[in-house]
Amino acid sequence: MKSPATRWFLLVGAVLGTGACTVPDAPVAAEPGNPLPGLSPEALARFEDGRALFEHGWAPEEGLGPTYVQDRCTSCHDIPTSGGSSPEGLPKFAMGCDPLDVHGGDIMQRQRTPLLIEQGVPAETFPAEATLRPTLVPSMLYGLGLIEAVPEDVILSLEDPDDRNGDGISGRAGRTEDGRLARLGRKGAVASILELVDAALITELGITTPTYPEEETINGVPVPPESDPTPDPEVDMETVGLIADFVRYLAPLAPEVPATDALRDTLLWGEHVFEELGCAACHTPTLTTGPNSEPGLDRKTVRLFSDLLLHDMGSEAAGLCGPNALPSEFRTEKLMGLRHRPAYMHDGRASGLSQAILLHGGEGAASRDAFDALGVVERGYLIRFLASL
Repeated sequence: MKSPATRWFLLVGAVLGTGACTVPDAPVAAEPGNPLPGLSPEALARFEDGRALFEHGWAPEEGLGPTYVQDRCTSCHDIPTSGGSSPEGLPKFAMGCDPLDVHGGDIMQRQRTPLLIEQGVPAETFPAEATLRPTLVPSMLYGLGLIEAVPEDVILSLEDPDDRNGDGISGRAGRTEDGRLARLGRKGAVASILELVDAALITELGITTPTYPEEETINGVPVPPESDPTPDPEVDMETVGLIADFVRYLAPLAPEVPATDALRDTLLWGEHVFEELGCAACHTPTLTTGPNSEPGLDRKTVRLFSDLLLHDMGSEAAGLCGPNALPSEFRTEKLMGLRHRPAYMHDGRASGLSQAILLHGGEGAASRDAFDALGVVERGYLIRFLASL
């Protein structure tokens, strides 16, 4: 690998030598919790109304429970602001690729409303058949609207399931159970933000919607009717849509702005190391949205560092399956906002960025090994770059 100084001069020379005068659009970014810049007044109003619902603590008489994970969205999505992540993990379970629907599905809902407790109904427990019991770190939601607005053909153009170019990377698009392209969720299982929010309301807050009009069970056993006096569905699709629009219009997090020329150079070197190690083969630096009737989403560049495809991360990372994902397959994690994350890897197993890199296997093994072979200086540049995102 070339020395940092050599790479720097090559990088500068390449830029100056092109003679290009076209400057690409700056990626969209903002401070944590802010809406996308350029939103229409209507979208901005829905963003604010949706934020209020996202932060609202739901009561049983409003539809919470009777069994649930948390009573508000911000219990799992509040660091650094509403829409972020949390060190509080989401407990799940499965038996291999079987989500154990017969035992109530794969999300553990330990909390109960007072009325359910009065009925003498015990809290949900892990089924004896569950061979997998991971606790997953909640994903950050910033920038999801831009990701949703990337055209399908752009994502599909990045696929290489048979590794035809021989680089050891064979990403493929995630699919929903009914075969639609899925770009959201760690297992590439969700096609849209509306579907993401709709499912979270029933599985994590126990709030029924027109899509999911029946209450969750407790280990597969229906709750007593008298424990849930609120008529189903407990919220309408307008409510679901407002929460979805809050998520949709959340801006991506801005990276660190270098305070000095020296730090700027360090970050440039670190990004170049990132590319030389082959990390960008999966963590694609930028994607661009297509034409959109909402100005804040129309043909915008997002610096997400993900190709939104499924990749094999190796047997050591294996866990739950998805509708179209094997246990060791994960959608490439977006790295934007990395400096604000409370934990690393899908289950928080990494204590820092270096360990997170070293936990990559499968298609990431070559880049992992190249990172492991780096000298102290080169490694420092890379970690400092990642810590600036």
